[in-house]
Amino acid sequence: MRLFFEIARRSFQRALTYRAATLAGMVTNLFFGVIRASVLIALYGEADSVNGLSLQGAVTYAALSQAIIAYLNIFGWFGLMMNVHSGDVAQDLLKPMSFYRFWLAQDFGRAWANLLLRSLSIMLIYSLFWSLAYPQSLEQWFYMLISLLLSWWLNFSWQFLVNLTAFWVPNARGIGRFAFFLSMALSGLYMPIRLFPEWLQKICYFSPFPHILNSPLEIYLGVVQGQESLVLIAMQAIWIVLLIILIHVILRLGLRRLVILGG
Repeated sequence: MRLFFEIARRSFQRALTYRAATLAGMVTNLFFGVIRASVLIALYGEADSVNGLSLQGAVTYAALSQAIIAYLNIFGWFGLMMNVHSGDVAQDLLKPMSFYRFWLAQDFGRAWANLLLRSLSIMLIYSLFWSLAYPQSLEQWFYMLISLLLSWWLNFSWQFLVNLTAFWVPNARGIGRFAFFLSMALSGLYMPIRLFPEWLQKICYFSPFPHILNSPLEIYLGVVQGQESLVLIAMQAIWIVLLIILIHVILRLGLRRLVILGG
């Protein structure tokens, strides 16, 4: 674990150095967050609540989802793909820790740097323009933080799995972009899943994607409480375990195909 946190610490420091990129990302998130909040306000009209989600909750949902985009890296990353294509993956395989944990440690540091520097700043700015909702109890805060951590782990595992296609495809970015668009659409990034038609909600919950974004936000907003929160957290953990198992199976197959410098 010491090596894991040392790699994470260095990744955290590296993420803090890109101040201009962080500022540009914040401005972008704020701009699209304002648009999304405005659309939701227009959609609600005179209604105070839709499917158990209040107008204040919907606006907070839009703000929160924009605030944690960088934390989750929800638009996807192609670092592993690029390493496979360049052959640099050989160096990663020689490191004194598992391939998956090495990349997990790097993303852990990057995620928390963005959460502390970018997410909190965005929420503070949003609170100046709208009356946002907040958890009403320590239990709700605790469940939300656990769910937020698991949402990062789940999203990373999904993206890692998608990146493994690079072992079979010369340029896997097209597959990656489609996969990441699918996860964004079904995770509730564009619209709270509670506002989807019932048949579409059922399709979403056959996948891990709602547990990447929608679940921690519903816990935060108090839309689900107590036992229901524990169920969502348990579902996040189950999906993480299933994806990790699948990752190790596919990684083992991919490494058999790996050829670096002709050997």
